[in-house]
Amino acid sequence: MAFYLLCALALGFVLVLLGQPWLRAYRQRRVLTHPFPAHWRKVLRRRVPMLRRLPVDLQLQLKKRIQVFIAEKAFIGCDGLQVTEEMRVVIAAQACLLVLNRSMAHLAHVRQILVYPGAFVVQRTVTDGIGVQQDQRQALSGESWEQGQVVLSWQDTLEGAAVVDDGRNVVLHEFAHQLDQENGAAQGAPPPAAGDTQHNPQRWKQVFSQAYAQLQSQVQRGEQGLFNHYGVQSPAEFFAVATETFFEQATEMAEQYPALYDELKGYYKVDPASWH
Repeated sequence: MAFYLLCALALGFVLVLLGQPWLRAYRQRRVLTHPFPAHWRKVLRRRVPMLRRLPVDLQLQLKKRIQVFIAEKAFIGCDGLQVTEEMRVVIAAQACLLVLNRSMAHLAHVRQILVYPGAFVVQRTVTDGIGVQQDQRQALSGESWEQGQVVLSWQDTLEGAAVVDDGRNVVLHEFAHQLDQENGAAQGAPPPAAGDTQHNPQRWKQVFSQAYAQLQSQVQRGEQGLFNHYGVQSPAEFFAVATETFFEQATEMAEQYPALYDELKGYYKVDPASWH
C-alpha cells in the first residue's frame, strides 16, 4: 500500500511540473480578459513618456505585457516604502519593453521586485590591486539577483523613465541582467529564444568584445563616448548598459555601432531607431 501511495505522489509531482507552463498560460489568458485600466493609461502618459515613441501595435502589446507582469510578480516595499499601483505600472512598463515581440517566459524566473524610496546602501567586500580585501559601503540605484529578484530605487526609477534619451534607465539595466541570468550567472550573453535561427553566438561574442574593448580604451583615455563608463566593469555590465542605450539612444547607436545595434535588434526583436 505504501508503495502505491509513493507512486501516486511521485506521479502527481511530475504532473504538477509538466502542468506549470499550461497553468501559467491559462492564468495569463484569464488576466487578459480584463480591459487595460483607464487610470493605468494616465500613469503611463504622465510617468513613462518613452511609450509615446512606440508604434500603436507595440503600445497595445505592451499594455498586455504590463497586465500579466503585475499579476504574476510580487512587489515588496523596503525601508518603510508602501508600494502603490502607480509604482507597479511604471516599473512593469519599462521592464516589459524588453519582451516586446518576445515571450513573457524570458521573465518567468523573476519572482520579486524590491523597491526602496531612494538609493540604498549595501556592504561589499572588494579586493584591491594587490589582493587586499576591504569592506565598503556603496549606495546603489538598483541590483539584480540570480534568485529572480530585482532591487530598485523608486526615485531613480522615476528619473530614468522621465528622461528618455540619456541612455540611463535603471529598470532596463537591472532587467537586462535578469535576461542575462536566465541560464545562470550574468556573462553578457543572454540565451536567445528557442528556435531563434538568426542568433549566432560567435558573431555576438565578437561584436560585443570589440565594442567592450573600445569602451575600455575610452575610459583609459578619459573620453566620454556613447556608453556609460559603468559598463567597463564587466561584459555583463556592458550588456546592461548597451541595453539602456539601445532603447534610449537607438539612432546614435545605429550610427556609431551598427554591428552592435544589429545584434541587439536581433535579440530584442524591435527596432527603436525606427520609432518616432
